[in-house]
Order: sequence, then structure tokens, then C-alpha cells
Amino acid sequence: MTTFDGVHAANNSELNQAKTIQQAILEAIVEAREICDQNGTNSPNCAVAWDIVEELQAEKAHQEQAKKRQTSLESYCEMYPDALECLMYDL
Repeated sequence: MTTFDGVHAANNSELNQAKTIQQAILEAIVEAREICDQNGTNSPNCAVAWDIVEELQAEKAHQEQAKKRQTSLESYCEMYPDALECLMYDL
């Protein structure tokens, strides 16, 4: 695998994960709307459904923040975990 292929694969992996979380949020919103339409906006089921949406949105924000805090070495080691610079030894 060339360097370009490795970077491209890592970017696709991050993009797929972001799509997965975003898709889960959109699906949860649709489900919450349906539940609230069926049970009423003041029902406990409606509140729980919107809590799920909020939790998914919070997780997405958390993952974005964690990604921003990575050092260049951490990013490199994510792409190349077997590189000498990335090996961890137990003493």
C-alpha cells in the first residue's frame, strides 16, 4: 500500500464513521417525530426519544473534539500502527 492509499483509506474510514453517526441521528429524529405524533408531545416515550437524539448529537460532538486534540504523532500512528515510532513496550 502506498502512502497515498493509506491516507485515502484512513480518510474514508473517518468519513464512513461520521456518516454512520449522522445517519443514526437522522434516523433517531424521524423515529422521535413518529413517537411524539403517536403518543403526544408530553408523553414519556416522546421525551425518551428526543433524549436519544441528544445523546447521539453529544457523541458526535465529543468525537469531533477528540479528533481535534490529536497530535501529529497520534494521527501518524493511527494510520501506521506498526511503525517503529508507534510501538509500545511493557517494561
